[in-house]
Amino acid sequence: MHTPRRPRLLAALLLTPLLAGCFASGGDSGERSDGKAGSRLRVALAFPPAEQLSPYGADATILSRLGVTEGLTALDGNGAAAPALAASWRREDGRTWLFTLREAAFQDGTDVTPAAVVTALTRATEAEPAPAALTGVTLTAEAEGGTGVRVTTAEPDPVLPLRLSSPSLAILSSKAYAKKDAVDPVGTATGPFELTEVTGTTSADLDRFDDYWGGRARSAGIDARFIADGTARANALRTGQVDLAEAIPVAQAATLDADTRRETATTRTTSLLLNTKSDVFEDASLRAAARAAIDTSALAKGVYEGHADAGAGIYGPAVTWAESRRVAPVGRAKAGRPDGASITLATYDNRPELPEVAQVLKQQLENAGFTVKLEVREYARLESDALAGKFDAFVGARNSLLDTGDPVSLLGSDFTCDGGYNLALLCDNDVDRAVAQAQAVSDTGERQRAALAAEAVILGTDAVVPLVHQRVVTGVGAKARGVLLDPYERTLVGTGTRR
Repeated sequence: MHTPRRPRLLAALLLTPLLAGCFASGGDSGERSDGKAGSRLRVALAFPPAEQLSPYGADATILSRLGVTEGLTALDGNGAAAPALAASWRREDGRTWLFTLREAAFQDGTDVTPAAVVTALTRATEAEPAPAALTGVTLTAEAEGGTGVRVTTAEPDPVLPLRLSSPSLAILSSKAYAKKDAVDPVGTATGPFELTEVTGTTSADLDRFDDYWGGRARSAGIDARFIADGTARANALRTGQVDLAEAIPVAQAATLDADTRRETATTRTTSLLLNTKSDVFEDASLRAAARAAIDTSALAKGVYEGHADAGAGIYGPAVTWAESRRVAPVGRAKAGRPDGASITLATYDNRPELPEVAQVLKQQLENAGFTVKLEVREYARLESDALAGKFDAFVGARNSLLDTGDPVSLLGSDFTCDGGYNLALLCDNDVDRAVAQAQAVSDTGERQRAALAAEAVILGTDAVVPLVHQRVVTGVGAKARGVLLDPYERTLVGTGTRR
């Protein structure tokens, strides 16, 4: 399934005139004219704001990747909670945690106080729809003295510090919440870079926040442009118009010099979800037949051209603790005979590789004896039908640790009877029991082991077939330094990012 290289390069060259003016305003040097030391970074982002940069939805990661927002905690390289605006924390009882704030300031000049944090967390709990990190969780926050914030949950939540690392639970100053039904992150966050201007879904300008608690950033600011077309992003980097370009499509990676490509294993897995309530895949033996028909290495080497790893489980190689502890699937049915059973396989085209993945799967399933109809739409026009079970099978990409950093939360939302994102419509007593057991574990290592035990039970149902574990390709200009290549896809620039 390789596409010839030459047409891709030609397409990139043809886009040069279209991009010539995108980054012209800052000049080629990127130097400031207002006396601030340091060059400005020019960054091309893949996904334009969809919700006016509200921290409560998909735009939250735009803010965190640009170094604008922070939460009480962050994720470290091992997926554990690390200090951010909270310098430390302790669990007081089953439902209550006390977080101690560090000395820090908001970008509007006010101090990060317990009262400000309480306001921010309370507004997040009131948001509609609720941030993904708070799905199924009820929490309240109250100030404790001059530096403490006490957070109480309705039910015991052993991973609350992980949950509070979510970009959707960023802490903003009271000024951000001046309007009842809106949140304004411009000049109200705590990160090393301050939003100064947002031009719709086209661009955003940021200046260095000199009073950042973590130290002064090396760059004077960031000129961010939202370029949805992957070919255009790759071409902007290749021609020197940007210093960083995120999410370079596999099809465009070859147009970049090898020393400008940075490939990072991520916690995002592309999977085939089989609708356990459909006429065909209600039969476990036919789910087993579909799973047995799929050659995941062909997808990794063909569709992704080596920029992905063959599916090993719900958690991929970027989840470093999973590889050595993984448990073999349990309880799998014996593969049956499809005998021409007709199925509809659906996916979305927002991620350009997915339709090609679906086309390869169609061929593999037909070779195994299924009759397959393929349906491709934009994700926004597909999600509701997928959740309603209108397709027999669905190909999607899911970041297992983006929302909360907790491996068990994904299992609960995606594979239990009451899961809010259960595209397989799986309702299995053994699965629910295994996930519930994992949810009750508080020790980090034991919780990871419990998550892998639950993964083995889920994979044993053949309701989900992990296809590939994605590696993200980031375009990094020759002069750029200190780029944060994050497997959780939460960060991109920080205090040391510069050119």
